[in-house]
Amino acid sequence: MKWTFVLSLLALGWTYLGYPLAMLARALYRPRRVQPAEWEPDVEIVIVAHNAAGELAAKLRNIAALDYPPDKLRFHVASDGSEDHTPTVLREFGDPRLVPYVFPVRRGKSACLGDIVPRLEADVVLFADARQRIEPGALRALLRVLSDPRVGAVGGELAFERSYSDYGDGVDFYWRYETFIRGNEAQSGSVVGVSGALYAARRALLPRIPEGLILDDLWIPLQIARDGSRILFSSEARAWDRPSKDAAIESLRKRRTLAGNFQLIAREPSLLLPWAHPLGWRLWGHKWLRLFAPWFMLAAFVSNLALVAESPKWTLLALAQVAFYGLAFAAMRKPELLRIAPVRVITTFVRMNGYAVLGLHDFLTGRAAAAWSVTRRGDT
Repeated sequence: MKWTFVLSLLALGWTYLGYPLAMLARALYRPRRVQPAEWEPDVEIVIVAHNAAGELAAKLRNIAALDYPPDKLRFHVASDGSEDHTPTVLREFGDPRLVPYVFPVRRGKSACLGDIVPRLEADVVLFADARQRIEPGALRALLRVLSDPRVGAVGGELAFERSYSDYGDGVDFYWRYETFIRGNEAQSGSVVGVSGALYAARRALLPRIPEGLILDDLWIPLQIARDGSRILFSSEARAWDRPSKDAAIESLRKRRTLAGNFQLIAREPSLLLPWAHPLGWRLWGHKWLRLFAPWFMLAAFVSNLALVAESPKWTLLALAQVAFYGLAFAAMRKPELLRIAPVRVITTFVRMNGYAVLGLHDFLTGRAAAAWSVTRRGDT
């Protein structure tokens, strides 16, 4: 039992502290630099939306106003079986650069991308979501990195506006943690995933996108990286979002994302072999170990309880664990506790690991469909 406890803690420590610090060390002492340059290729922006009438017009105005030559930019925007006025917004938006697609039957984002991407002709494809606001200079920032011929894709930073809730502050903390890891992964080699809110890729390297895929923003970069192309991250390219005020809504999003990780493993089991992909070891450090983290937590707790009778130190450790989880559950019941930064960090940690368990349940029961649900504030 002692070894179970120790190994479980070591696994958790490596997952959440060791791997991020290892990427920081590699970024500092073994950086792999790119050669950024100003570059103005033809660019096509692709957005797939479902029931997004409330924000789509603003999004179209947003991308139309990007700091980029108008004659080098086109927008391909699809309505995926929308039941609101999304098709009307597309038809009435008066910009000749817009290529609208109205799919009457809802099939999911990956199916729509599979129809649209083969029709594209530009050198670079920018993928975005309907909800987030892209900064005017974001496209140029992505292209400066993508100008290096060794780079196949580059993701932008998903930043959050001032939180509307104590829960939203926890979401913001999680994304700042993710941004720290991705930045150091990029400096030392490649990131293992990008934000679907904003990423660009060389069209010639884009794979055929299968239907039913949940995480295109993980699957596409992994396919591009197979031939050695780098997948990078630019903190100068930002898309702005609003943290959710509702833990239930955020739970659905995170559960779906984590179910998508399990789906990816089921589709390509070889990704579990660290040597089978150029980013295999990083996948384990950044993605796969997090899927197992709840079980490491359970093993550490149960083994600790089994050792309580052996020594007072085990009793103290067990009480510390009870206090740790008790504090998180108390904060979930009383959100005002989340105003205390350490409590917010602990609660976010426990929540995210709970979502991993629920994501596995959703994947195994088929609840995590490729066709997403709109959760108000216009999420798609």
